[in-house]
Amino acid sequence: MDKKQHIAIFTTASLPWMTGTAVNPLFRAAYLSKDGERKVTLVIPWLSLKEQVLVYPSNITFKSPSEQETYVRQWLEERAGFASCFSIRFYPGRFSRDKGSILAVGDISEIIPDEEADIAVLEEPEHLTWFHHGKRWKVKFRLVVGIIHTNYMEYVKREKSGMQAYLLKYANTWVVDIYCHKVIRLSAATQEYPKSIICNVHGVNPKFIEIGRKKIAQQQNGKQAFTKGAYYIGKMVWSKGYKELLKLLHDHQKELAGIEIDLYGSGEDSDQVQEAAKKLELAVRVHPGRDHSDPLFHDYKVFLNPSTTDVVCTTTAEALAMGKIVVCANHPSNEFFKQFPNCWTYDSSNGFVEATRRALAEEPGQLTEAHRHELSWESATERFLKVTELDQLPTGKLSRTPSKSFMSTSFNMKRNMEDASAYMHHVISGFEASRRMFGAIPGSLQPNEEQCKELGLAVRAGKHGSRK
Repeated sequence: MDKKQHIAIFTTASLPWMTGTAVNPLFRAAYLSKDGERKVTLVIPWLSLKEQVLVYPSNITFKSPSEQETYVRQWLEERAGFASCFSIRFYPGRFSRDKGSILAVGDISEIIPDEEADIAVLEEPEHLTWFHHGKRWKVKFRLVVGIIHTNYMEYVKREKSGMQAYLLKYANTWVVDIYCHKVIRLSAATQEYPKSIICNVHGVNPKFIEIGRKKIAQQQNGKQAFTKGAYYIGKMVWSKGYKELLKLLHDHQKELAGIEIDLYGSGEDSDQVQEAAKKLELAVRVHPGRDHSDPLFHDYKVFLNPSTTDVVCTTTAEALAMGKIVVCANHPSNEFFKQFPNCWTYDSSNGFVEATRRALAEEPGQLTEAHRHELSWESATERFLKVTELDQLPTGKLSRTPSKSFMSTSFNMKRNMEDASAYMHHVISGFEASRRMFGAIPGSLQPNEEQCKELGLAVRAGKHGSRK
């Protein structure tokens, strides 16, 4: 009888899409399974070819899930430095153009057989369950942990309206409460959830830590480790820090005279960002996006990041790991980074100018071994196991919830209210009209025949009919 914990990690994106919910859950799966004490399965979305071309960069496409799995494993092993020993399974997904994200199709909890259903980690639980119609996650799995990645409220406030932000906040709280036993917020920059815990359970790609070690060796040998000035890298959309950065540069051109800054990124606002940069008197150069580990970035000394829409900015962590000085806003999303001496925060536009000029004039401090460990995925995995209390559980599977005869009256009442709330969501999410009204992709209640064929899923009788 298998006594190992079974952990299934469900996420909302996959490589080659270089987004946080594709990269971080992949590393989490690798490091949770590394010691062999747990069985780990990473569950990622599969897109049909016509939607892959909309999402994946550089015309990368896959004819089959097995081909994409090979790509994902190769990418990971090149960066992690060890062979992964977790399973990968795919669920049917569809790309929502208006949301710019992948949404699940059908009941994706079915991807994990009942006999393996032990612990589920939902990366972006609100996103995964907005339109979930199927078995309740808390019934299927003994423990469900939700990890909040995205500051949806900030995006909606910027791009839509206050009323939509209010409705989204309520919907997020509703589904996360229904479907998760524990909730981890990566930082206080996300919306609040009842009984949630704030803990950064993300780490840094080991490549960046190795780059940082080489830079320290250069400094200790008396060499100039950083020969370039300041830069910023991120998806080139206004909401990813470019609006704030270009405004700061525009408003303080005189104080920052002589400074050269390089911006790297690709995205729908690239042309507008380039035009705005050209209007500045400062030397601000705009370049296409590149991998942050590219040798091109190694010699930059200062990473500027004024973004306040991130929850925990991956590129900030990477820059710190490479030994650079980071100038960033004094904001909840940067709270984790304040423990590192090379993280310099500012509270005002004048503070930004002062920090930037000082950072360019001084040399970065050298990271200690303790600092490097804190940034690593080893440390992130330790924090995850501690905050979920999985490090305190026996290696065997979790025990089921006690029978109702042993529950207190108050617990029964809370349970009944939650059951009623879950039933309401199940009903609403089961009708095509109500699904569309709340923003679901038309026809996404169940996977179509093409998706079933590609993923080897059984096509049930009446599967593709939608309730009106």
